[in-house]
Amino acid sequence: MNQPAVCYKRHRFPPQIIAHAVWLYYRFPLSLRLVEEMLLERGISVSYETIRRWGNKFGPDYARRLRRKRGSRNDVWHLDEMVISISGRKHYLWRAVDQDGYVLDEIIQSRRNTKAARRLLMRLLKQQGLPPKRIITDKLRSYGAAKRQIMPHVEHRSHKGLNNRAENSHVPLRKREWSMQGFRSPGGLQRFVSIFATLRNLFVPSHHNRTAFAIHLHRLKAMAEWKAVTGAIA
Repeated sequence: MNQPAVCYKRHRFPPQIIAHAVWLYYRFPLSLRLVEEMLLERGISVSYETIRRWGNKFGPDYARRLRRKRGSRNDVWHLDEMVISISGRKHYLWRAVDQDGYVLDEIIQSRRNTKAARRLLMRLLKQQGLPPKRIITDKLRSYGAAKRQIMPHVEHRSHKGLNNRAENSHVPLRKREWSMQGFRSPGGLQRFVSIFATLRNLFVPSHHNRTAFAIHLHRLKAMAEWKAVTGAIA
């Protein structure tokens, strides 16, 4: 069933400009002020606070509308967590990616224990609809304990060297954390990563060897889907 179009009622700027500003901010390591400056170079005068409000209002809606990868019984889940300091307190961003580097889910939690790992696995099962062929993690024992409770028959490999795919997926967010000078709250981080990861999934090709033409074609298709979802088609 087709979803209703994004509502831009009472916004004086057209959908093309709003969607472009949101895309610039979440797709590239740019601050709000840099996005403001890039728009000004094109003759569009808008404040960085307006861009921030656009991102908060339309970003989650865009992310929900973008097509997501369907789960498969042949999937391999790579699980890992990264430490993020927010207002001087440690938090853990738990992340799951598949064998193609596609981000399946991210969740910010205050603990690094079995309960937190179980919550991640339960969210993954609900979203994907079926368990994977294999789970790969580092040596954190919480993963094994949680897996035995939720999906005891799934193969589990625990080795730091095997989990480079999940660890490498942290790098883009680390760059954003640096450019944004950190995150202000756990809720703000959770909202940001849900949009940020969805756009990366759309625009970044899988890790398989691909020709330059195939990558170019992938990006053209991604841009067409983005414009269709946001209603930014001229």
